[in-house]
Amino acid sequence: MSEVIVVGAGPTGLLLAGDLAESGVAVTVLERRDGTVSNLSRAFGVHARTLEQLDARGLADRLVGMGAVLRRVRLFERVEVDLGELPSRFPFLLITPQYNVERLLLERALAAGVEIVYGAEVHGLVQDGAGVRVSAGAGEYRASYVVGCDGYHSVVRQALGLPFPGKSVLKSIMLGDVRMAEPPGGLLTVNGVGDAFAFVAPFGDGYFRVFAWDRRHVVADDAPLALEELREVTRRALGSDFGMGEPRWLSRFHSDERQVPRYRVGRVFVAGDAAHVHSPAGGQGMNTGLQDAANLGWKLAAVLRGAPQALLDSYHGERYPVGRSVLRSSGALIRAAMIESAAGRAVRGFAARGALSIPRLREKVAGQLSGIGYHYPAGHGAPEGAGTRAADVALAGGGRLYEALRERRFVLLGDPNPISDPASISNTDLLADAGQISDPDLIGDTGLAGWRDRVKVDAPARPGGPLTLIRPDGYIAWTGTDTTDLHQVLTTLVGPVGSRAV
Repeated sequence: MSEVIVVGAGPTGLLLAGDLAESGVAVTVLERRDGTVSNLSRAFGVHARTLEQLDARGLADRLVGMGAVLRRVRLFERVEVDLGELPSRFPFLLITPQYNVERLLLERALAAGVEIVYGAEVHGLVQDGAGVRVSAGAGEYRASYVVGCDGYHSVVRQALGLPFPGKSVLKSIMLGDVRMAEPPGGLLTVNGVGDAFAFVAPFGDGYFRVFAWDRRHVVADDAPLALEELREVTRRALGSDFGMGEPRWLSRFHSDERQVPRYRVGRVFVAGDAAHVHSPAGGQGMNTGLQDAANLGWKLAAVLRGAPQALLDSYHGERYPVGRSVLRSSGALIRAAMIESAAGRAVRGFAARGALSIPRLREKVAGQLSGIGYHYPAGHGAPEGAGTRAADVALAGGGRLYEALRERRFVLLGDPNPISDPASISNTDLLADAGQISDPDLIGDTGLAGWRDRVKVDAPARPGGPLTLIRPDGYIAWTGTDTTDLHQVLTTLVGPVGSRAV
């Protein structure tokens, strides 16, 4: 019997399964496909916050080598968003096919010991107080928890009886991967002219991803798509077809905006497209799902170690608002691109340029698009900064914070100078000397000996500020100087001292 069953071996399910396995959790992935990683994927962009999450898993640099880096995104003719100003190690949008992300995550999951059962289409599930029973293929599987990462048509979501409210925004969107004789430069280019919408992004391998939509010609998703139709609509929307040719993939699909009202029902969760779907504008769908997984994985591992069950409720509390925000922002972008009148489009461009000329608004737009700007609600009584993204910092002992997070543990950063009661730490040199911090025997001097398998203690290269506890997903859990308070937080988030380690 597995401790967790993940349904779906797409990017969201594979990241989650890899996180769980690296934390010592027995996890099985049920996948209805035959195990072939498809090269026909709609997702094409990996944003800065997702790259940071992949960096915390040792995968980001390899993925960056597989794609094209875009530091500016062009919206609505002359309007540009500069991602180069992002406060991140990855101040850009990485254009790379989804299958590259999926292959890296699959490799990691298998190396961590994840069991993947292919050809196992889920038919239903039943849960009780002790666990969940899943019927899939010709077999039956049981686990303490189940996570549905099985996409738009999620069987897990349907088995839970959860509605998926929303609507179709665009029908008959054209999609193609093509070569271009006269490409539009190193920008992701987006524009709409009322009856046509298109955007173009380079993959970095000589091909370009093109999305296009024609208000005059809306047909079924399975209707054939010819290259000339894609070229003609792109010319209307962007002023040129950029000499496109040699298509390796042409298809149609429709774009929905939907979000499930609850991400958790008892012992069962939904994540990624099973929980929310958005318009393709902004390229945030896969990114949001990967960050769902990063949020849920450490919480499941902690509860299986003995942390309070209530910790699992924070998954919905933290990720639902992000999914809703992405749905709204991507929807606003696609609706702006669909404005029909020339006057309306002129106002759109003027308003967008004006907004992006204001530094705070420019920072907010880039932060939302990249995922850098999202933070989680701190909760009543939480210290200032809790729930915010932790910036990558150099560590006194060498390396970076996000490299330390690769151990799938909490990281406690600190410097003794601001501690109001030095007697609360019996060895005040502990957090100042990075050379000693790695000694497990000294961890006991902070009272953390019982959590040494789940908390890594380190010091920033530039000391100063309070103690800061960083969650495995790279968000701040706690800041302060009172180690008694720290112990209470750890009991809530990773389980009490003496709780079993999976």
